[in-house]
Amino acid sequence: MSLTLYFAPGACSFVPHVLLEMSGAEFEPHMVKLHKGEQNSEAYKAINPRGQVPVLVNNGQVVSQIVAIVLHLDQLFPQAGFLPTEPLARAQAISTLAWMNNTVHPTFTHIFMPQKFSNLPDVQAALKPYNTQLFRGMLGELQALVNAAEAKGHAWLSGPQFGVLDAYSLTLTRWGTIAGIPPTEHPDLWAFVQKVAAQPAVARVMERERLQLDMGKTA
Repeated sequence: MSLTLYFAPGACSFVPHVLLEMSGAEFEPHMVKLHKGEQNSEAYKAINPRGQVPVLVNNGQVVSQIVAIVLHLDQLFPQAGFLPTEPLARAQAISTLAWMNNTVHPTFTHIFMPQKFSNLPDVQAALKPYNTQLFRGMLGELQALVNAAEAKGHAWLSGPQFGVLDAYSLTLTRWGTIAGIPPTEHPDLWAFVQKVAAQPAVARVMERERLQLDMGKTA
């Protein structure tokens, strides 16, 4: 099996990056420098015409979109337990994954790249504070999920094993610091993502991507 992951440092591609590192399988991590526009190059567009990350290439076959990639990796490495196997628990975990990807993630995009949603400067300026408040509330929801998991005696968001939701929670919480939301607003969530960051596979990926957890800190 030949696996290549196209990722951008700090993007949502962090999630499959962590899963591949956890799997123990050999894979080629291929960095796409978004700030240099590499996602729009002819070479990359030949792989993903949408010019997005992540992309997983498995034996020459392309899989795009993070939810599809995560589900594919879960099937490739069932022993890793990236998602629960019990039907209801699995459906609930995928529901949370979908919420993270189709609701929380786009809300941050409205903060970080408002130009994607309007070419009017005044509209762009209004999008940032409005969506920051929405994102703040979503981090509160994520903290409630952490609290609920802990109340059930679970070490991780979807049960006893580290998985997809835990990696995504780190990404979203880190983005919150980029949006100017201090970790002190959600202390339980912050403590949880620090535990996530301490996992050996996560730490290796953070080092490879050169990520700082709290982007609100003064360098």
